[in-house]
Amino acid sequence: MTQNPFLADKLRAGQAVVTAWSQLSAPMVPELFARAGYEAVTLDIQHGMYDFAAACETLAAVALGGAHRIVRIPVGDNALAGRLVDMGAECIIAPMINSRREAEAFARSVKYPPLGERSWSPFRAAMLSGQTRDQYLANANSQTLAFAMIETEDAIDALDEILAVESLDGVFVGPSDLSLALSKGARLDPNGEETARVSAEIAEKTVEAGKLAGIFCLNADKVEEAYHQGFRLISHGVDTIFLDHAARASLREVAWLADVKDGTAAGY
Repeated sequence: MTQNPFLADKLRAGQAVVTAWSQLSAPMVPELFARAGYEAVTLDIQHGMYDFAAACETLAAVALGGAHRIVRIPVGDNALAGRLVDMGAECIIAPMINSRREAEAFARSVKYPPLGERSWSPFRAAMLSGQTRDQYLANANSQTLAFAMIETEDAIDALDEILAVESLDGVFVGPSDLSLALSKGARLDPNGEETARVSAEIAEKTVEAGKLAGIFCLNADKVEEAYHQGFRLISHGVDTIFLDHAARASLREVAWLADVKDGTAAGY
């Protein structure tokens, strides 16, 4: 079952939570992340291979592994956001939020009245969170998090208005798209100085507004940098990258076989 306190409680208490990132639609992989010690696992429907059915199965696997459950939805799919929180997602990350209007529409889809207009049917969510339905209703608006991704010039310009949305819990920086926006499409530079500077400004404004700040990181140095910038929900580690690196490393360990095949290895 999900670790206690809830993800929302940890982040609001100022604790840093590192989430693994999963693009492969295979429930055992996120469960392995959870059992390895990741506090949270994010399922990527925007750029990953998940559909709704696979996401539902995987949310249960993540809960079984003892980690918190996060999902990034496709652009503009607020209906799916509502379905995923019903199925047990503790946090929804919405990409390409560029205005207050878009932020409001998204956040309201995962909050019950009076903060939103989410429809009632959280039977799976209550089960995975270890609560009765009455307990879930009492806690859902505070425990279910809505994060708007800030990754475009329009979003940066509208950041103050986005942060003013009451039902929005926080923002999540996508440094790759942010770097494309900052360079007018000239280069992809998620780890660059300009991207880091703007990310820090976003985090500062977010914290000042009383909201939570999250970010996607590509290496351990960026995790440390992000923490000191004020980010508390921090992604580090992607299943596709792990597999690629592990496969290449494994093959390097037996690279001597190539010499055997061509008859050049000494002693063969």
